[in-house]
Amino acid sequence: MKFETKCVQAGWEPKNGEPRVLPICQSTTFKFDSSQHVADLFDLKVGGHFYTRLSNPTLDAVEQRIAALEGGVGAMLTSAGQAASMMAILNVAHSGDHIISSSAIYGGTVNLFGVTLEKLGVSFTWLSPDATNAEIEAAIRPNTKAIFGETLANPALAVLDLERWAAVAHRNGLPLIVDNTFPTPYLCRPFEHGVDIVVHATTKYLDGHAMSLGGVIVDSGNFDWAASGRFPEFTQPDPSYHGLVYVETFGRAAYIVKARAQLMRDLGAQAAPMNAFLLGIGIETLPLRMERHCSNAQTIAEWLANHPKVEWVRYPGLKGDKYHALARKYLPRGASGVISFGVKGTRDDAMKLMDHLKLIKIVVHVADARTCVLHPASMTHRQLTDEQLIKAGISPTMVRLSVGIEHVDDLLADLEQAFAVI
Repeated sequence: MKFETKCVQAGWEPKNGEPRVLPICQSTTFKFDSSQHVADLFDLKVGGHFYTRLSNPTLDAVEQRIAALEGGVGAMLTSAGQAASMMAILNVAHSGDHIISSSAIYGGTVNLFGVTLEKLGVSFTWLSPDATNAEIEAAIRPNTKAIFGETLANPALAVLDLERWAAVAHRNGLPLIVDNTFPTPYLCRPFEHGVDIVVHATTKYLDGHAMSLGGVIVDSGNFDWAASGRFPEFTQPDPSYHGLVYVETFGRAAYIVKARAQLMRDLGAQAAPMNAFLLGIGIETLPLRMERHCSNAQTIAEWLANHPKVEWVRYPGLKGDKYHALARKYLPRGASGVISFGVKGTRDDAMKLMDHLKLIKIVVHVADARTCVLHPASMTHRQLTDEQLIKAGISPTMVRLSVGIEHVDDLLADLEQAFAVI
């Protein structure tokens, strides 16, 4: 099936007389005819659902759809994007281990890694998304377990050179984990460029309507956990499953099975069936929405670039943008719907502009059908130090504009009247 068809059809194939639309299985539990069957489920000997904290038919169908869109061997929905990023790391690292991460990532992820996971004993080294191969190599330690980045950084809009970072990671026996939230698999399929694990905050474009919180981890199935020599948890017996060895039992799906069997089992950061249902509905229109997001954003970015009260515009779709060449390579269908720009003047001028918008709303969110605006330095990245803000590519006058699917002329008119005030 083509991508657009997968968005509508993948994951749910109704049998004779079954619902055409994926049902919501709003049940925590499932009934069985034999005790042995349940025992086999607990031992991972057979597939199926026995408790919604681990899996559920509605979640399973949406997971299969997302795996099909990304081209992976499996996926696992989580309660939020933060939970997906956390479990993606904890599935390969524990106390005493080390991770390399791009510094140009979402502020919440910076706090998750640099504060919470550091407290759990996982250390991080932060590198610019433009770091050279030599700089990446120099940061790798014997206890390094993964490299993390964002395909299109929030809100710096830096485009990660996926193939180059993946090549360095693989030369050193490491997986590359990438957050693909802003592009979605419609604009970029990271596995085709060497990425091993993808995460999304499905709350954003995949859902598309700001209705259902969620995240997802997708496993490419391409990383050789045994050959790396760095991951005994995949190649040695798991005592919590009677000595099961993940790479021997599950092959290419070892990573995603372990994430569910160990981490989801113990942490319980599962998505709700209703949220998974809403996510599945949102994905059906993903290609249509992303085309409009991209075309609207391109028009507005070009308009902002010529506005006398705008100091700078960051949007990879602009020809003069620092990441335009990488965007052409990795995002050929469009550079997504998020624009960052700097207002001429001060932090107060940027916030005054936002306060005078009418159609465009101030919202602590990004990447849905309705156009919204946010001031990263005082909102989403407020916990970061000045030094961290600089490394993340955030200035005091930066405004993050998430362009929706409204008519572009209405959005331009609203921006123009707000700029007239400052």
